[in-house]
Amino acid sequence: MTRRYTARAAVTAECDASGRTRLTRLRSDGPLAVRETAEAVYLIGAAAGPLGGDRLELDLEVGPGARLAIRSVATTLALPGDGESVFTVRARVAEGGHLDFAPEPTVAACGCDHRSVSDITLAEGASLRWREELILGRHREEPGRHTSRIDVTAGGLPLLRHELRLDETYRSRAVIGDARAAGSVVLAGPDLARTAAVEEALAVMPLAGPGVLVSALATDSAALRRRLTHGETLAGRGERSPRPALSGAG
Repeated sequence: MTRRYTARAAVTAECDASGRTRLTRLRSDGPLAVRETAEAVYLIGAAAGPLGGDRLELDLEVGPGARLAIRSVATTLALPGDGESVFTVRARVAEGGHLDFAPEPTVAACGCDHRSVSDITLAEGASLRWREELILGRHREEPGRHTSRIDVTAGGLPLLRHELRLDETYRSRAVIGDARAAGSVVLAGPDLARTAAVEEALAVMPLAGPGVLVSALATDSAALRRRLTHGETLAGRGERSPRPALSGAG
């Protein structure tokens, strides 16, 4: 019998009267486990996958003035199974809040059919750092199918609608050439220096609003991370955001 998971995890961060960020909701579900540390909330895979047929969701809420950093303890391995797997992240950041979402890469294993959906809403004065990295197959392996969709709305207006779809056509040199890794960083906020730059396999593109999109290709995950970090520097914001002060969930 084929295993199929339907799971929904959630994290809510709120700012208390002293200005300290407090996690008021920290909910794990199925293969999606969330764990709090002093500097971030970590995603932990409690089961293999996602496998084909899985439907996984993560809800993130950042209250006014609160700060939340999301990380993961390991790469995510998208595996084949019964149909398409989907991982949906919905994030809402209130005025003065900051969300830093930067998990480890996703590996599109041979035969997988995976879709990643990110729906982010920023209030006026909210800020964001959102990094996604994709590795095309394991070592000496052809990758499966992978689609990544990022929608960002800021102050009630569309800031970014971005989709990367990699299937059989990825082998065309007109798409990603010889790259085995692709990634992006979305930076948004009122204090962001909106700088444009184009280098080899790297583009830093100001958006029509308070944001910048950094896109990069590379031969492997280490080179991709270096290029994205360099792109963030060019855009006017380094890799690390200020450390959030967290206290436990109630």
